[in-house]
Amino acid sequence: MATQMGCSPAAVRAALLLLVVAAGASVAGATYVRYKDPKQPIQARVADLLGRMTLEEKIGQMTQIERANASTAVIEKYFVGSVLSGGGSVPSEKASAATWQEMITKMQKAALSTRLGIPIIYGIDAVHGNNNAYNATIFPHNVGLGATRDPDLVKLIGRATALEARATGIPYTFAPCVAVCRDPRWGRCYESFSEDTKLVQLMTAAVIPGLQGAARHPTGIPVVAGPKNVAGCAKHFVGDGGTRHGINENNTVLSFHDLMRIHMPPYYDAVIKGIASVMISYSSWNGVKMHENKYLITQILKDKMRFRGFVITDWQAVDKITTPPHKHYYHSIQETIHAGIDMVMVPYDYPEFVADVTAQAKRGAINMDRINDAVTRILRVKFAMGLFENPLPDHTLVAQLGSKPHRELAREAVRKSLVLLKNGKGKKDGKPVLPLSKDAKKILVVGTHAHDLGLQCGGWTKSWQGQSGNDFTGQGTTILEAIKSAVDKKTVIDYSEHPDKGSISKNLDDYDYGVVVVGEQPYAETAGDNQNLTIPGPGPEVIRKVCELVKCVVVLVSGRPLVVEPYLDTMDALVAAWLPGTEGHGVADVLFGDYGFSGKLPRTWVRSVDQLPMNYGDKLYDPLFPFGFGLTTKPAADRS
Repeated sequence: MATQMGCSPAAVRAALLLLVVAAGASVAGATYVRYKDPKQPIQARVADLLGRMTLEEKIGQMTQIERANASTAVIEKYFVGSVLSGGGSVPSEKASAATWQEMITKMQKAALSTRLGIPIIYGIDAVHGNNNAYNATIFPHNVGLGATRDPDLVKLIGRATALEARATGIPYTFAPCVAVCRDPRWGRCYESFSEDTKLVQLMTAAVIPGLQGAARHPTGIPVVAGPKNVAGCAKHFVGDGGTRHGINENNTVLSFHDLMRIHMPPYYDAVIKGIASVMISYSSWNGVKMHENKYLITQILKDKMRFRGFVITDWQAVDKITTPPHKHYYHSIQETIHAGIDMVMVPYDYPEFVADVTAQAKRGAINMDRINDAVTRILRVKFAMGLFENPLPDHTLVAQLGSKPHRELAREAVRKSLVLLKNGKGKKDGKPVLPLSKDAKKILVVGTHAHDLGLQCGGWTKSWQGQSGNDFTGQGTTILEAIKSAVDKKTVIDYSEHPDKGSISKNLDDYDYGVVVVGEQPYAETAGDNQNLTIPGPGPEVIRKVCELVKCVVVLVSGRPLVVEPYLDTMDALVAAWLPGTEGHGVADVLFGDYGFSGKLPRTWVRSVDQLPMNYGDKLYDPLFPFGFGLTTKPAADRS
């Protein structure tokens, strides 16, 4: 046919060759996508991807929705960039690690099926272990970790938490809380390492490399070392621990100098360590809501401190900058995004949020440069943590959830966190009460917290507020169980949650000693705000009943110092156990002298709430026990 058209065979072959080469080049050009090339610099990948995105795709990246809403259809329609589990939001009751992974895999495949295939980043509040997950290791809350004064231990806990989060397929945690709690009446005080800025800095600088891994990086650039690490989130920026009267989400009244001196330094450490994200506080600074404080978010955090990760809101925080919440929502979105918010934890009303941002962007009410900056920051973190190369959960990590090494690590943390406040002379033999004898013939163990894992763990355990009981963590050891394991098999243990004084009197001569375990009920956030800080009933009554009759050790399980002075003379020994988590063996390890007491108060222990706020370094400082106080003992084997 070519000859009939007047073309020689050689010319035809040459033309065909050109067509083949052109087609090959076209195919090569279509298959090579720069943002998908892991050999390219992160910033080049971000720029390439950003240039391909529509407005709708950009707004999707800025949107974080709750797990319950994250169907395949929703993720695909709205180009959702992030999904979270709120406190207690799980795929099913007592879900296994594999079940978590299956759920996240389904969501991730929906995201990957969209035009550009941008993976979601799934977040969770893994604040003392992967605490939403059944069978997870529950570590002591931050206040207890502050008492250890052991940054190396805290780094290992960060690493273990990362592994247990990854075991469930989760690559992002809303931790650490780097608040400097200046008033224990605040319901989030147990989430703070200390009232002392330097101690919070020490722990912040340790836990972030534990969570995210350590790698060389320019200051401010987020770093997540590998698929066994997670992206972290320093929270709550800034001054959340300094509100008036310790009221959650209230107003922090401080000069700029004092804000920078007391509350800002942990964020410098977080940025230096390459923190991936920063969460903004519900609270206000001198009357201005933090979520609309452009000066602190943009000029200080992003510009001056050179933070290059993304800034995220707290739960429904855009709604809450007005009273009542959600009033003028359209305007609130504009204010918060222009203040420097990059990702919004919506978490439910995503159609309204997306529609409002889209409308405002199209008419110029929200600056496109601000949207591009927000998306750039989110993509930077996703590339830095390797989500594009490893978007799906790793099935080989499921055994990390609640693993034996992690439980042993938690046990170590418990025993190092206990603070011995009193070890007075015993009423019978004139010796210090602690360590207790394992060879006692008969002992009495009493109190609401002696045999209750839920009370032992506190808030943010399986659910947002926490709960009482022994059947929802999946594993763990109560303090009573730990005592039974520690003492001689012949020792008789009488246990009663709320003993009758008459029954104690009948056995009075038989008891070698009593252990009273009382404290606070679980709580989180505003539900934990407490203006009196008394030991909840029936704790005081139980203390008096037992300690007036029997040589006694009181173990106080609480997220903060409580008013104990009225009962102190009645006690022979007093131990602050904080919120120790699932590993009650750590308490028995120290009570019975396998290890010595070494913990030091991370907070000032006041005599009464009338002294509050009172913090280390104040001119007027007359506490019951000062910051840093803690008696020490030697292991029983070392005692002469």
